[in-house]
Amino acid sequence: MDSDTFVYTTYIRTTPEELWQALTEPELTRRYWGVAFESVWTPGAPMVWDENGRRTEDPEQVVLAAEPGRLLSYTWHTFTPNWAEAVRLDDEVYQRLVRERRSRVTFVIEPSGDTVKLTVTHGDLEPHGTIKALIGEGWPALISSLKSLLETGEELPEPPR
Repeated sequence: MDSDTFVYTTYIRTTPEELWQALTEPELTRRYWGVAFESVWTPGAPMVWDENGRRTEDPEQVVLAAEPGRLLSYTWHTFTPNWAEAVRLDDEVYQRLVRERRSRVTFVIEPSGDTVKLTVTHGDLEPHGTIKALIGEGWPALISSLKSLLETGEELPEPPR
């Protein structure tokens, strides 16, 4: 597939407000994602990614759109040597990642009966790039854990690396 966009849709038995909280509140994102976001969640606001005390900050790492319970969009995180080491990424893969353009992710939240339809769109990807290959496996696992957390109160166990 040579598209510059990855799209994943699921339905979660929750409310739009609870899903918004799960996407933005650090104590929840840390549970299913392992990342706590620091942001005021307004367009143009910076985002800091905190993964177990390893902070990723960059002036281009910002909120693009934020409508609580409806829409959230932001630029993807900056790839740093510290991040690559922490996630045990080999240098060749890391070098490919840093050469790719910055991508963005958008979450669209829509009520659907007693569930919420969540569509995750990760765009501005290099069509045959490393980021696209990694998120193709990452997003389904991550969103499955989010869904489990909201529906059962327990996130999925982290898959082995």
